[in-house]
Amino acid sequence: MRDAEQVLLRPVVSEKSYGLMDNGAYVFVVAPDATKIEVRKAVEEVFGVRVTKVNTFNRKGKRRRNRKANTFGHRSDTKRAVVTLAAGDRIDLFEKS
Repeated sequence: MRDAEQVLLRPVVSEKSYGLMDNGAYVFVVAPDATKIEVRKAVEEVFGVRVTKVNTFNRKGKRRRNRKANTFGHRSDTKRAVVTLAAGDRIDLFEKS
């Protein structure tokens, strides 16, 4: 079993992920070879919450154009996990100090 820091890379900050937070679902970028069980254990260990469901999906990186050299590159492919928490649990991603 890997450390939680190796499984969870960072939270996803977008309008769609903020909308999911209201329903108790949080989105994370995870390691490309992470399994649903590893993601569940990592979230429960790091944040101290109960996870009811984990959905994962691979997201292909966008193709980007270099204007000066007239060549193409692409952004990295990422794997994301949507983690649904038990009723009453929540994660404070942006805590006020």
